[in-house]
Amino acid sequence: MTGPRTGRLHMGIIFVTLILLHFYVRPRLFDTRLAPDFLLFGLVVFAMRSGPGAGALAGFLVGLATDALSPGRFGAAALADTVVGYAAAWGRAVFFADNVLVNAGFVAVGLWLRDLLLLLASGTPQGQLLAELGIYSPIQAVITAAAGALVLLAFRQWFAVRLDL
Repeated sequence: MTGPRTGRLHMGIIFVTLILLHFYVRPRLFDTRLAPDFLLFGLVVFAMRSGPGAGALAGFLVGLATDALSPGRFGAAALADTVVGYAAAWGRAVFFADNVLVNAGFVAVGLWLRDLLLLLASGTPQGQLLAELGIYSPIQAVITAAAGALVLLAFRQWFAVRLDL
């Protein structure tokens, strides 16, 4: 059973699992400022394997879902996730996206960029902005990248990623 339908089925299973992890496991086990962001990981992985248009659309939908559940300004997450989805899709053209470390790096940079855009679009005060971008966002980016690398390694046959450095 190999082919496009199988690949879509595998990705669908993984993304449903990531959504369940994000909304059911993450709030119960971690402080939300430092917890891995499974939605962003799924967005970056999807965008890197599809294209700029599909990545931007997926980012917009993920951002709308995030905006609906957050107390910040509505639309800030949609804008930030759209930019991250688009940038991740274009970044694949520059880097080899079939390596686990490259994928983890994309996730970490994407999370920090998303946080930067989200905080700027939300009108966060400068002191809080510097604390979030300098302390919490890098820690969360590393934790999310590590969690994403574990997911990629667990499903490396489905993602077709390499283990070499």
